[in-house]
Amino acid sequence: MDNLMLNNKIYLEGKVVSGLSFSHEMYGEGFYIFNLEVPRLSDTKDILAITVSERLITGIGIDEGKEVIVEGQLRSYNKFVDGANRLILTVFARNIEPCIERSKNPNQIYLDGFICKTPVYRTTPFGREIADMLLAVNRAYNKSDYIPTIAWGRNSRFCETLKVGDNIKIWGRLQSREYQKKLTEEEVIKKVAYEVSISKMERINKNGDTVTEEINDTQSAI
Repeated sequence: MDNLMLNNKIYLEGKVVSGLSFSHEMYGEGFYIFNLEVPRLSDTKDILAITVSERLITGIGIDEGKEVIVEGQLRSYNKFVDGANRLILTVFARNIEPCIERSKNPNQIYLDGFICKTPVYRTTPFGREIADMLLAVNRAYNKSDYIPTIAWGRNSRFCETLKVGDNIKIWGRLQSREYQKKLTEEEVIKKVAYEVSISKMERINKNGDTVTEEINDTQSAI
């Protein structure tokens, strides 16, 4: 189980921007959710959902406006919303502490998983190259987390060489992205998607060798 703790790690520094709301109870332990605002290199902010055990927040006080450090894992689960199953992503906190001084990199994630859908490569109307990739990251008790990831530039071209079942290690950040969903000709609603923006990636060959692609993180951190 300890090894499985090492294949999914996230570190965040940010500001609490919502109060605690009850999520669920497991084995008599209560879990709560709050939103954390994490800055990017640009003026943009990512609003990320954090799930935390009542044990971790005893004596800390998760108040709006408070600056905290969150360390844990990125988890996924399916939830029935608006008549369909949706993949929900949340950061499962394993440690929370006050953030006294911000670092230069307040949003870091590392994942070691397997490609579970053929990567989709495309070019935006502005000519940027992008690839979408769904990564299955193993968890204890034969469970897996399914993490949407996005690669840019040379990394996205590298994704074209990948196939289902390939073992991939990635480094990057977790981002939130607003988009509009058209319900009818007149009705449009705003939604938020979460994905990992890749700054560096490695493919692990069967013999244990690595094939590395890397881009400048400033491109994917905007």
